[in-house]
Amino acid sequence: MTIEYQLDQRGCAHIQLSREQVHNALNEQVIAGLIAMIDRAHQEQAKAILLSGRGKHFSAGADLAWMKSMANNSREANLADSAQLAALMSTLNSARMPVITVVQGAAYGGALGLIACSDIVIAARNAAFCLSEVKLGLIPAVISPYVIRAMGESQARRYFLTAEVFDAEDALRLGLVHQISDEPEQVAEQLLTQILKNSPQALIAAKQLISDVSGRPIDAELIAETAQRIADIRVSEEGQEGLAAFFDKRPPSWVS
Repeated sequence: MTIEYQLDQRGCAHIQLSREQVHNALNEQVIAGLIAMIDRAHQEQAKAILLSGRGKHFSAGADLAWMKSMANNSREANLADSAQLAALMSTLNSARMPVITVVQGAAYGGALGLIACSDIVIAARNAAFCLSEVKLGLIPAVISPYVIRAMGESQARRYFLTAEVFDAEDALRLGLVHQISDEPEQVAEQLLTQILKNSPQALIAAKQLISDVSGRPIDAELIAETAQRIADIRVSEEGQEGLAAFFDKRPPSWVS
């Protein structure tokens, strides 16, 4: 089994890379499996996703056997493989529900794409990160839009070109990681508990808001659009319930 999936009683989808023997390296099966599991979380209307890797490492990047096979493939076959990886990044990045990722040990190559596409990333103190592609004569092309957005162009100019390993403190400084902990799973659980107290529809709308507003100029069009969004959600079913619960000093209906 390359991917483990469980929807817990709270409605959180646990998706875990499960190739511990090869440090959870990515290959075509893992990539397809992750896409399928994220789609499953949507189908089951999961309230959040917790992404992790079994064992000592989150993911060592591309599987060596997979890389070797791709090197012997045609350009067309390589393009198909790359398109599948691009589909994974897009699927994770556009997930409707919050995505929390726990990182321990190695997070190399494509693993940084998964991290950059997550909403919240908690790293163990032993986490080590590397954009290692140029060492192999390659470039981090497919993950670049997400990683550059996370760390910024200036830092990408360094780490894309040096392929140096950097630690959790550097990843925190660069914006790839939100928090470092000796107990990252425990922190992730605390964050999940906090998130699951919030309106499911508001969480979806908040994620979409970030995506739609990020990078846009603050002009009359954006101002009008954001005013419309808050008006729409105020009169929505969950918006009405949330406000009523606040004024009645009671838990809203989505809090069990």
